[in-house]
Amino acid sequence: MGASRWRTVFLWSGGVFVALALFARFSGPLPGERALYDSIVSSASPLVVSIFHGINYLGDKRVLLPATLFLLWISPAEARRQWWLWAGVMVSAPILEGLAKEIIGRPRPVGNAFGFPSGHVTAASAYFFLAAYLIAKRLNDSGGRVMVLWIAAGITVALVAVARLVLQAHWPADALGGTALGLGCVAFAAWWHERSRMAGQPRT
Repeated sequence: MGASRWRTVFLWSGGVFVALALFARFSGPLPGERALYDSIVSSASPLVVSIFHGINYLGDKRVLLPATLFLLWISPAEARRQWWLWAGVMVSAPILEGLAKEIIGRPRPVGNAFGFPSGHVTAASAYFFLAAYLIAKRLNDSGGRVMVLWIAAGITVALVAVARLVLQAHWPADALGGTALGLGCVAFAAWWHERSRMAGQPRT
């Protein structure tokens, strides 16, 4: 995707995040949110809970922040030159998530800690969507392989989101907010990168 499309993704992601944040701050649960949460929690067997405990690590920023070095290593040379941009995604996403938690002040399903947006889902969204973007750049392909990359990234983020519900750590809107925030950070960085590439191309 070009710069204009990434700008559109960034604006849409930001809009979704702000809408969810306002809803969580002033209107309480989304329609059907409690029912969905209760359904997922009540249907999770001990084995399912154990499996999602493992999946939960895919959103642990203590794992994903060091793993950013892998993304920098696999990046193509032209993207690696802007290493600070990709590192910035993985640093800014949890910072923004923490600030949003304090501003929104929405309690988690269990306990008194703030839950919106989910930190695990924010980190997973930022990391795996960024991985899809950078690997696609390395493949230099806009066809089926890139589509598979983005689908795999989306499935991974969705699994982390479900894990946070199964483990009774977040409401569904918390997970949606984390997805939008992480994707928004990636989209902003991709927009910046694509604009820089266009600006550096010689005019004909």
